[in-house]
Amino acid sequence: MSGSDKVKRLFPGGNTSVGFYSYYQYVIDVKEANKVYFIKGGPGVGKSSMMKKVGQRMIEEGFDVEFHHCSADPDSIDAVVIPTFKIAMVDGTAPHVIDPKYPGAVDEIINLGEYWNEDAIRVNRDDIITSIEANSNIYKRVYKYLGAAKLIHDDIEWIYNKAMDFNKLNDLSFEYLEDIFKGAKKQNKLSKVRHLFGSAYTHMGHIDYTETFIGVMDNIHYIKGMEGTGKSTLLKKIAERSIEFGYNVEVFHEPLEPIKIESVIIQELNLAITTNEKYKNREILNLVELLDKNILDQYKDELNDSEELFEQMIEDARANLVKSKINHDLIESYYIPNINFEEINRVTAEVIAEILSNK
Repeated sequence: MSGSDKVKRLFPGGNTSVGFYSYYQYVIDVKEANKVYFIKGGPGVGKSSMMKKVGQRMIEEGFDVEFHHCSADPDSIDAVVIPTFKIAMVDGTAPHVIDPKYPGAVDEIINLGEYWNEDAIRVNRDDIITSIEANSNIYKRVYKYLGAAKLIHDDIEWIYNKAMDFNKLNDLSFEYLEDIFKGAKKQNKLSKVRHLFGSAYTHMGHIDYTETFIGVMDNIHYIKGMEGTGKSTLLKKIAERSIEFGYNVEVFHEPLEPIKIESVIIQELNLAITTNEKYKNREILNLVELLDKNILDQYKDELNDSEELFEQMIEDARANLVKSKINHDLIESYYIPNINFEEINRVTAEVIAEILSNK
């Protein structure tokens, strides 16, 4: 297996129609973890760079690595996980704060704020406060646009829902579930369930890392369907049935509506089921065939109008995320010249050595 095959890329949180939505508690199971490093410190202190260096070194050593990207800036890392060692490093600053649960026993806090020149930073006190407040206001607009996109999306769903033959869908879903779990055996354990995002709305647009966790699976099923045709509901049933059997399940959620499901991976069956169009050549279920074309024709103009409005709202959200990125870079510029990166590199080297001592 090549180095690139060993890397999973995920989003533990996302910019959604209900604001910033966090699945950070699923980055690693802290009860089973050997060590979780919580990295504290302000913008520009090197949290993401530290995690990237640790992850890259683990890849070079031949270990699988998960990079959990930041939805504000997908080039930045919010967490890195080394599954072999059951070790994680997590950005412990807002907005994705998850506090140490078992301090000393599992959790260790690394405070990079110890390596900055506070007096030099305070010279820019007023500008820093103004910029941070501006960023907060920008995100309020981002979430308003995403909320508006969701309302328009609801209208699109309503039209497709109206045209859907749900009796046939129920029959098709029943047969599909029976086929998936044919010969399945109840596992003598409780299911482990993990919730994350595989994609996110960012200042670079819609970033999708599905190929790093779906594309590596031996068995991939694609469910074709429009909004409102029952895709997420079917995936929820599949996840629930898997849990009943005690299978370990990874559930990946939609970036706009974080409760809805986009993909499910059933580990023991080595099976991924997704609605992501990257895998449309793997089609198993075509829910579009259950739509009444006459009803769709009646709402053709409305659908076109709503789809255009939806794309505009998403683009307006992206444009504001661009403003946020520019502003965040400005905030970092007040910190970066006043950080002792030699000391941070030393701490990084110590963490790498500590992790590799588990070999």
